[in-house]
Amino acid sequence: MSFDSLGLAPSLLSSIQQTGFTTPTPVQLQAIPAALAGQDLMVSSQTGSGKTAAFMLPALQRISQKPANKGRGVQVLVLAPTRELALQVSEAAEMLGSQLPDLRVATVVGGMPYGAQLKALARRVDVLVATPGRLLDHLKAKRVDLSTVHTLVLDEADRMLDMGFIEDIETIVSRLPESRQTLLFSATLDGTVAKLAQKMMRDPQRIEMASQNERHANITQNLLYADDMTHKLALLDHVLRDASLDQAIIFTATKRGADDLAEHLADQGFDAMALHGDMNQRQRLRTLSEMQNGRVRVLVATDVAARGIDVQTISHAINFDLPMQAEDYVHRIGRTGRAGRDGQAFTLAVHNERHKVRRIEHFIGHPIPPTVIAGLEPQRTFRPRPEGARTGKPRPGAARWHGDRPAFGAGAGTGGEAKRFAPRTPSANPWKPTAAPAGAKHAAGPRPERASHGKTFAPRGAGAGAPAARPGAPRGNAGGGRRGFNFDGGRR
Repeated sequence: MSFDSLGLAPSLLSSIQQTGFTTPTPVQLQAIPAALAGQDLMVSSQTGSGKTAAFMLPALQRISQKPANKGRGVQVLVLAPTRELALQVSEAAEMLGSQLPDLRVATVVGGMPYGAQLKALARRVDVLVATPGRLLDHLKAKRVDLSTVHTLVLDEADRMLDMGFIEDIETIVSRLPESRQTLLFSATLDGTVAKLAQKMMRDPQRIEMASQNERHANITQNLLYADDMTHKLALLDHVLRDASLDQAIIFTATKRGADDLAEHLADQGFDAMALHGDMNQRQRLRTLSEMQNGRVRVLVATDVAARGIDVQTISHAINFDLPMQAEDYVHRIGRTGRAGRDGQAFTLAVHNERHKVRRIEHFIGHPIPPTVIAGLEPQRTFRPRPEGARTGKPRPGAARWHGDRPAFGAGAGTGGEAKRFAPRTPSANPWKPTAAPAGAKHAAGPRPERASHGKTFAPRGAGAGAPAARPGAPRGNAGGGRRGFNFDGGRR
């Protein structure tokens, strides 16, 4: 089936043709006709499935059928949780509406100067894409009129609720006409999302593209257990040197952790940069541009900063730190395998985080296959106790219970063996720390150069043949600089 069969206006079909898309995705096939019919929608669909076009094309269709607003009114309002996602939606609106005469798209987000936003809001706005907090500021100052909105879109509604925007959203919705159409897109449609929909939607139609255990079928998921920080960094190094890796995104739990890990990887010779909420908008946009242009191969990000990143060449998504919420695991690995491509997802965990792993597995509806890398096997073992068993030390001579989860290196899946990767080199582990003078920055053993996708990566450092530092790359920690990773399992 083609876009011609969805009932879209010729001007929109012409814009779609210019983008190079010929066949609508499953979520577009279901959502676009229902939205064109004026139905309120609750849509659950995985990231990278084409959901932005699924709500933007019907909204632009309604704009094309109505006369232009006079004054400062807004026709379509899109609320998004983060700046990056809002900017991505604005770009999609301009691209899909390129053939609509005099279409005006404005973006109102935090972290950007007020001047340009005030200028945009002073004129007619057809599509306004905003984050709730900044839009509420403009509403309180009476700089924007939402009384003419005919379509409201809540993009990634679950994330906005997780970030505490519920009261802001309710205040914004109270300024909208009751006759509006509401389109809600979320990873999940239950819990707080369902309660929100009940308050502000009229008999919505639910569209669920896949259950949790059916999503991301094109992404191979792997679980790697580490003994400590040294082992964890060695596993990460091995994954990043995979010849099939094009670009990778690594998730950390904190902003400082993202900076530290990006600095560490840059010291090891990787083109790595950090992305988190403490960076100003110019820095974040520059980092994303470097990633999209292929000049950065490894992006180290926090959950919130990574929302809305759509780089189709990201082949690997890596959980260096486990997510706080099980739902975030789905969003994280969804950064790879975009637009129908295959992807690889790796989760690194230490032994005392098994309860977090089980929580994730319960949410997604299936176990994450444990993977063992030859030469980097975990040396510690863990045998869980059965449910209901008493805590405390085992009785002398008591047999240990192995449970239903295999021990490290034991069977997983139908083959009866955990997956194993070939060792990186037959030599000793190059991550083994070498002796260094007291107070000096940690040192790693020398690495041979390795080519990947036509690029050669070699460790940075002083000495003949060492590559020059990339402009803007994080500096080292010599001389008492900022914190970084050490090799004793902690931070310094």
